Amino acid sequence: MSFSARLHQNSLPIWEASHNHPFVKGIGDGTLDIEKFKFFMKQDYVYLIDYARLFALASMKATSLKNMALFAKMLDATLNIEMDLHRQYAERLGISAEELEATQAAPMTLAYSSYMLSVSERGSLIDLVTAILPCAWSYYEIGKKLAEIPGAMEHEFYGEWITMYQSEEFGEIADWLINLLDELALGLPESELARLEEIFLNTSRFEYMFWDMSYNEESWPSHVR
Repeated sequence: MSFSARLHQNSLPIWEASHNHPFVKGIGDGTLDIEKFKFFMKQDYVYLIDYARLFALASMKATSLKNMALFAKMLDATLNIEMDLHRQYAERLGISAEELEATQAAPMTLAYSSYMLSVSERGSLIDLVTAILPCAWSYYEIGKKLAEIPGAMEHEFYGEWITMYQSEEFGEIADWLINLLDELALGLPESELARLEEIFLNTSRFEYMFWDMSYNEESWPSHVR
């Protein structure tokens, strides 16, 4: 069994909880309260800023020119394609560019991105790849699953989101990270694999908690914002 297959197998209970979360299911059947989705989009935009920083850090930590170039390409795609799609999407939802840029990171958003940055700055490239993989991989799986629901990709607000994350292009990113992780993990002792597995499980947990935060629109208490 490859290391990525082991991680996927051991994280299944967490991932299934995300698949079955009312936020995710609400995107698929079109019943999600639009205000919850707006909250999610704003927090996801803030999250992507740090996610982009991780690709920049990965390019620096990479030991081959090929991987340096690929991470630099992912940095560019995040900053200039995915975030631009978020801006366009937000405008359709009635969120102004000014409101989007002024979004304050909620506690869970801050905890998640800070954890990934901490792990990645202190560790090597494999630590970074392990930390960021649940985001790309689980979004692709969720996108594919939701795309199977009749009419889901035609929904006025949520169809575009499903279409984006079930796309072949997004899947290629997830597959490349999976293959890179397996390549980097070859020959590592069990103690190191177990440490990396805990990172993967932690960021998988954060993914679930991000859905939960968005569903409950959890931000800082009003009197301390």
